[in-house]
Amino acid sequence: MDFDTIAAIATAPGEAGIGIVRISGDRALDISDKIFKSERISSLTKEEERKLVYGHIINPKDKKIIDEVLIVYMKGPNTYTKEDVVEINCHGGIVPVRRILELVLENGARMAEAGEFTKRAFLNGRIDLAQAEAVMDLISAKTDSGFDVSLNQLEGSLSKKVKDLREKLLSMLAQIEASIDFPEHDVEDSTYRKLMDGGKEVYQEIDGLLDTVYTGRILKEGLKTVILGKPNVGKSSLMNALLRENRAIVTDVPGTTRDVIEEYINIKGIPLKIIDTAGIRETNDVVEKIGVDRAKELINMSDLTITVFDASRELSDEDLEIIKLIENKKSIILLNKTDLDNKIDKKDISKHIPDKKIINTSVIKGDGVDILEDTLKDMFFTGEVKINDNIIVNNVRHRNQLLKAKKDIEDAIEAIKAGLPIDLFEVDIKNCWENLGEITGDTVGEDIIEKIFKDFCIGK
Repeated sequence: MDFDTIAAIATAPGEAGIGIVRISGDRALDISDKIFKSERISSLTKEEERKLVYGHIINPKDKKIIDEVLIVYMKGPNTYTKEDVVEINCHGGIVPVRRILELVLENGARMAEAGEFTKRAFLNGRIDLAQAEAVMDLISAKTDSGFDVSLNQLEGSLSKKVKDLREKLLSMLAQIEASIDFPEHDVEDSTYRKLMDGGKEVYQEIDGLLDTVYTGRILKEGLKTVILGKPNVGKSSLMNALLRENRAIVTDVPGTTRDVIEEYINIKGIPLKIIDTAGIRETNDVVEKIGVDRAKELINMSDLTITVFDASRELSDEDLEIIKLIENKKSIILLNKTDLDNKIDKKDISKHIPDKKIINTSVIKGDGVDILEDTLKDMFFTGEVKINDNIIVNNVRHRNQLLKAKKDIEDAIEAIKAGLPIDLFEVDIKNCWENLGEITGDTVGEDIIEKIFKDFCIGK
């Protein structure tokens, strides 16, 4: 497979100690020799491969020095893309890396498309599609646990599992083909039993992978957590306490928060997309009313609600309305302002919603916030999660393919159970095999590949 030579900035934009321009392709060395000059060597081929060489990037037209650099040449196929790769380490900052990239492009390279380096790694057979997607997940990981899951997938844990499942399905298809090839022999009951056992085993393993999707989504995207309550009960103070900074405006004036405030936060390894909402109450203020309506909409979209009540005030009709909104949601209840004279306690709340965890807090004094954080962890991770010992599905595309494969094998099992002719459920087993293959890229179409890599950053 032949590709042209591509180049891009591999480091994040902005001021930094070092910036890197990456070149990949057959002309990478030729282009580098045109613009790189060193007093010690005349060409990068004269130096040991994978060894940093000191020198300068020089414009070959006017011999003007662009920057002082360290450059390294890596010969394919033992590189990220399996092509010849050159990386130019220059001074960080927008101007140096831009000038060097422009010079590389002027001398024969093409600007890389988003994710094209990783796409080449996939197309050249260095990694499969699931591993390629793990690269982007690794870059965007928000917690150590999320990073470990993505690293596990980059190492091929999910791919190996999928390939094992496809091998089992191929074995089932081979049994079916053998039976079809010898029609003079009736299909024995033992063949149906073997196919049934194989189908159930595949089903259980797919189902087990799907059981990890919720945890995977939390680790990747964050737990969508909505803070609810009437105005002036301490919602914004709670958000500031969790963030360890004054992100939300806190005043004694009810209705200060009129819109939704969103922030990502890492609490004990759990990424939370935490959302502070407008205080829920009846209001004639048009702007505040829009904020209240949005808060109610977010309840249905959330994974968790943290509902705050003011313990120094008796339950009102507005409080009871909020209780109705969360009665069927996964929720944690905070009785806040417990440093003041209490007018309500836990039993006043639990008689309306008996199945909710209730925590006494005084957010302004920092009391109970640590208990809330421990509760958040315990609600979603019972015991210590050992990411390295588990395969966790954290990709929506993988989930969708697993759901399709599960439906295929379910249909096959029902047909086997009903004793239908063996060739009638062969197509279900083959569909299951193909849908699993789309996870690793073995049976995926070009349109899917293009869609996946266009979401990557340029330079990766």
